[in-house]
Amino acid sequence: MDISAYTRKCLREDEEFILYRARPSEAESPSVLLLIPASIRPALESLKKIEHEYSFRDDLAITWAVRPLTLLQCNGQKALVLEDPGGEPLNRLIQGPMEIRQFLRIAVGLAAALRQLHKLKLIHKDVKPSNVMVESVTGRVWLTGFGITSRLPRERQSPQPPEFIAGTLSYMAPEQTGRMNRSIDSRSDLYALGITVYEILAGSLPFTASDPMELVHCHLARHPVPPHERVKTVPRCLSAIVMKLIAKTPEERYQTASGAESDFRRCLTEWEEHGCIAEFPLGEHDVPDRLLIPEQLYGRAREIEMLLGAFERVVAGDGPRLVLVSGYSGIGKSAFVNELHRSLIPPRGLFASGKFDQYKRDIPYAPLAKAFQGLIRPLLSKTEEELSKWRDALHEALDPNGQLLVELVPELKLIIGEQPALPELPARDAQNRFHGVFRRFIGVFARREHPLAVFLDDLQWLDAATLDLLEDLLTQPDAKHLLLIGAYRDNEVDPAHPLMRKLEAMRRAGVMRQDIVLAPLTREDLEQLVAHSLHCEPDETRTLAELVHEKTTGNPFFAIQFLSELGDEGLLAFNHGQGRWTWDLSRIREKDYTDNVVDLLVGKFSRMPADTQDALKQLACLGNSADVTMLKTIYQDSNEELEHQLWEAVLAGLVLRSEDSYRFLHDRVQEAAYSLIPQQLRAETHLRIGRRLLERTP
Repeated sequence: MDISAYTRKCLREDEEFILYRARPSEAESPSVLLLIPASIRPALESLKKIEHEYSFRDDLAITWAVRPLTLLQCNGQKALVLEDPGGEPLNRLIQGPMEIRQFLRIAVGLAAALRQLHKLKLIHKDVKPSNVMVESVTGRVWLTGFGITSRLPRERQSPQPPEFIAGTLSYMAPEQTGRMNRSIDSRSDLYALGITVYEILAGSLPFTASDPMELVHCHLARHPVPPHERVKTVPRCLSAIVMKLIAKTPEERYQTASGAESDFRRCLTEWEEHGCIAEFPLGEHDVPDRLLIPEQLYGRAREIEMLLGAFERVVAGDGPRLVLVSGYSGIGKSAFVNELHRSLIPPRGLFASGKFDQYKRDIPYAPLAKAFQGLIRPLLSKTEEELSKWRDALHEALDPNGQLLVELVPELKLIIGEQPALPELPARDAQNRFHGVFRRFIGVFARREHPLAVFLDDLQWLDAATLDLLEDLLTQPDAKHLLLIGAYRDNEVDPAHPLMRKLEAMRRAGVMRQDIVLAPLTREDLEQLVAHSLHCEPDETRTLAELVHEKTTGNPFFAIQFLSELGDEGLLAFNHGQGRWTWDLSRIREKDYTDNVVDLLVGKFSRMPADTQDALKQLACLGNSADVTMLKTIYQDSNEELEHQLWEAVLAGLVLRSEDSYRFLHDRVQEAAYSLIPQQLRAETHLRIGRRLLERTP
């Protein structure tokens, strides 16, 4: 296309992109939409979004989406040409509370567009008025802005600083902030739909905040004024639909876009026929036909209260505290600790996490290095004014021994610069020097204005050097605002384990410690889990829940994988005629299911493509996680090939993909993948991987 022959009109502009309507000089040619970066030197992420949106060109239909046509260069910049459906961005139509009939036509169209999107198993992740095109006369609606749309049914957002989370914070679901202990799924789009229709109906957003973190807190904890209380002409029933869409937890919202669309359509019919809307039960046609097992924690209320209480005492400055979380593998220790995230927001708390690896016990301090990389990297994106405050605090804490921490966290050098070499000391003196510098380093982050929680998982595999460092950290008074949380498998730690001996020494030294033991779920807990998964009353699913409990002995991870397997095998199925989930207990009992979660996972892996299985085996040899660069070195493949090989495992939710790494969902998944390698070939596999790494190492 020769875009220079088109005249442009700006439809919307933000910090990242400008959307134009481009009209050709020849009257018979159709107009198009043109999306270009707002900056002359756009960030790499912006260019990736344009390419990502273009990748959906064959998925989207012009009846409900603004379809990409082609990529081109425009004035030296990458640009995306899109089909022009007509209309204008919805944000231009919001000039105050909208008339009810017009609002309902738009709400129905927007919910219908999301229904079509979710039918393709896509999650938009950035629904907002500026990403919606509306023809105001007819009320037709088209979705656009697919730059961060996901093909995964579920994905996890890490708790990054809110400025760095993809999406638009004002419309973002609580789980999309990374601080909700829930995955992002199609219901996250429904929350954004709720915020959008709230703004249309009330004329303004439900939340206003002075900074991004306060806005995150609003989404997680504050309940907005219902629209009918802000605008008296809004029918109470319509207000209730909006409030259901923006419920804090996904389980309390509409579960499907079609459920919300059905209720909006009913409102539109009543408004057009009677000029009013009678109240009716919401969500009568809102049963999802895909198995989505809830991620809320069952049977952990007392334990969560204990964890949050320990953090409150750290916030108050009562001194460093140690919380030990124990339980069998799969009992949900990591998910339990992640409940802390939302409590970190009001005191501006920081969170760092690391995980010990049974195959890397000879690398001292490795999980601590990983944890503090997560604290240092966000600092590199701050303004120079903000960064200078951190730089001064780090210099004050570390000089003249900063090189010790640079060796542990290399990114630190980008903040404090080159550090002088250190004089050699006898082993004991060198250890004392490192411990002292590390305490002061921790003190930079663990302060009254931003207390620090550090989570170290799988302590049963920790190394001796890290154990000594943790003892020093907790027995010294330097870090008053530090909560150290450690999790371990109690069935793999006996009284003679180094961890137990060190904990006894800490107890004698007066370390403030709390032990939280996570037990298997009771039959009643599993009844709730199964009932919520299948959207039934517990009485209807009781016998199925009893079977799940009998098979899994109340282990949450095993129970979830077992239910998922029943869905994969078609033994749990959605009956569209009845509009409900159905199952056949006798067929489930006849099925020869294993009593071991690893064997269950091996069976799941064995049904995946051969190249996926090969990729999983090599990933398992590297530990619980590996960065993309290392995997490419081992596979000697491109990013696209690597993505293709692991896609089935990522799609199944057993391997989690972040921007620069892959990691197994759980240690048991890694164990299952590793067991795919025949015993006699394991040493050979490790040797082959080691050789490839050595060949590529400078």
